[in-house]
Amino acid sequence: MEHNYKGLNNKEVNERVKKGLTNKNKVVPTKSILKIITDNIFTLFNLLNFILALLIFFVSSYKNLLFMGIVVCNALISMVQEIRSKRIVDKLSIITSLKSNVIRDNKIVNIDNEDIVVDDIIILKAGNQIVTDCIILEGSVEVNEAFITGESDLVSYKKDDELKSGSFVVVGKVIAKVIHVGNDNYVNTISKDAKYVKPLNSILMNSLNKIIKLVSIFIIPLGLLLFFNQYNLDKNLESSIVNTVAALLGMIPEGLVLLTSTVLAVSVIRLARLNVLVQELYCIEMLARVDTICLDKTGTITSGKMEVIDVIKLEDYDLNEIMGNIVNTLDSDNATSDALENYFKKYDNYKVIKKIPFSPINKYSGVEFEEGKFLIGAPEFLCKNKIKEVINNQDNRTLLITKDDLPIGIIVLKDEIRKNAKKMLNYLKNQNVDIKIISGDNLKTISKIANNVGLSVKGIDLSKEEIDDINKYNVFARVTPIEKKKIIEQLQSNNHFVAMTGDGVNDVLALKQADCSITIKSGTDAARNVSQLVLLDDDFDAIPSIIKEGRRTINNIERSATLFLAKTTYSFLLVLIFMFVSFNYPFEPIQLTLTNFFTIGVPSFILALEPNNNRIKGNFLINVFSKALPASLTIVLNIIILAILGNLFKLNNNQISTLCVLMTGFTGFLLLFKICYPLNKLRFVLIVSLIIGFITTIVGFREFFSLTILNLKMFIFILILVFISTIIFSLMSIFVDKLIKKYPKLFKE
Repeated sequence: MEHNYKGLNNKEVNERVKKGLTNKNKVVPTKSILKIITDNIFTLFNLLNFILALLIFFVSSYKNLLFMGIVVCNALISMVQEIRSKRIVDKLSIITSLKSNVIRDNKIVNIDNEDIVVDDIIILKAGNQIVTDCIILEGSVEVNEAFITGESDLVSYKKDDELKSGSFVVVGKVIAKVIHVGNDNYVNTISKDAKYVKPLNSILMNSLNKIIKLVSIFIIPLGLLLFFNQYNLDKNLESSIVNTVAALLGMIPEGLVLLTSTVLAVSVIRLARLNVLVQELYCIEMLARVDTICLDKTGTITSGKMEVIDVIKLEDYDLNEIMGNIVNTLDSDNATSDALENYFKKYDNYKVIKKIPFSPINKYSGVEFEEGKFLIGAPEFLCKNKIKEVINNQDNRTLLITKDDLPIGIIVLKDEIRKNAKKMLNYLKNQNVDIKIISGDNLKTISKIANNVGLSVKGIDLSKEEIDDINKYNVFARVTPIEKKKIIEQLQSNNHFVAMTGDGVNDVLALKQADCSITIKSGTDAARNVSQLVLLDDDFDAIPSIIKEGRRTINNIERSATLFLAKTTYSFLLVLIFMFVSFNYPFEPIQLTLTNFFTIGVPSFILALEPNNNRIKGNFLINVFSKALPASLTIVLNIIILAILGNLFKLNNNQISTLCVLMTGFTGFLLLFKICYPLNKLRFVLIVSLIIGFITTIVGFREFFSLTILNLKMFIFILILVFISTIIFSLMSIFVDKLIKKYPKLFKE
């Protein structure tokens, strides 16, 4: 677009910068280091742990404060990983930061959006995000304002109209003057009451919040009731506090929350090594759950590069001259226009009356000259079925040229298929991910490309018919941007977790709707702004690695969560029982620290980083509790039996505690073996090492952990309970597995 605007000079820009009239981004893309530190220190569970530690300190049982060492270590590990993750994300964000073309000193310069100042002359075209409020000086555009209004219909703007920040250009090109920057922009003034903000979609986070809420509600009243019960037994304040603290510590799954944030932070670092920028942390979870992926053909399966391979005359017109004038006049900037400009020599001998920018809805563009109105676009949209031989033989992409609605020529273009597209799609198929190709192109063109990359085609042309069953088709042709979004919505309504790839402005609505959205660095501003993952290598071949990382992360968090919630569950049940029975609570905090370290803490962090490519299925909480419950019930039953046996055979409190610690550790290893099965070398070495470490610690530090030497009577109890526990654990596991198979609907999302 030619212009007669000089724009601001350096002096004028500097004056505005000094006055603070710049478009500095007030929203920090990642948490500050101070915020990371405070978030990891000032948590509800840390507060509870601190209060419990004060109680232990009050009764001078100092060795039972060891649990605070674990709390501090967990917090430090989480902080370090989050800070590492933040630094990597910040660096990648700089690489992919958005820029705008502005006119300064009569030159077009490309600057960071944050460097835009009031009164800058900005150039906006299709695909650009409107980053500041501005007044159109020249040109016209059609704008999508879905992000600020929730409405996806295009709105037309022309000279002297105001463009609102937060929307994006779909059609056309304008030169505009910036009137607001920073906090004064429209998008910032309405941000508190934004109508269209995509909620955090995380089953994992929602599940953890439910657990935290449940523990928060019950822990204080249950703790008080247990304390009064324990105190009434022997009127010993120290033992009552120690026993109560031990019970409450068992209920707190603080390591699970820290583990989750740590593992997700590590996942961000791993993806960064693949040159993938994670813009929303919990999209990693959605990657693990994806069972359907919608691929925009252009840029994903094909490279986005096109070339003209044939020009066919239908009437006696000079197509080279006509197309030369069209490409010289239009301000298009996409793969198709690049191919046309590379093929046709530019002419400037027609007088322009009106430009008709390309619309992804109408699927044509053109120019009205004095010599006639020329349009170029999809044959079905320009002439319907008037040229059947063109539509029926579209093995390649075909554009129709019309003059005053008369078809005068055909341009045939060829898409370049990405080198590793077939390999990527084969991986997705092997992982039981359903592949859907969505494109604005003709059905035959897309079908040929799909066949070339090994996909069998069941296609539908949305310009001719409506979708009757979304699961029936895997290729969708002649799709408008709004229809792309509707396809995603229909898939989601059929209980599918949907990923969407795209790089153009016509993909934005679908990307926003998808459970996980992926774009490339060279994609449009709008596509990069709404996508959760940005591929900095401009190559969708990284998708298999991204999905693998998502599955590894969430599968392992779920497996580790089983260990944590088994402890929370049995502790909760024990508190309920010991509130009403005349037995001392069998654990001290130092003893729970011992069992938790070897059966939960160490294995959970190691297993959380292990490769795991299985797709997540079912409800997170039900999956976890169904695996944790057999172990929890086995531990509770063991402790009830030991309390009764201790009373019958006159065992002292230390002897009962010792037996409870040993049986809790044994059952913890049964659970660990179950979630590690089938064993590989890492898991085998891990379990053996932990068992040896557990036994060695008990033998070497027996007095420190308030344990006694086993006498013959205690040894016999252990042998009997080991046998009984193994049977009970196995039977409970079989029962839960059969329950899941018999009532599968209860265990789905």
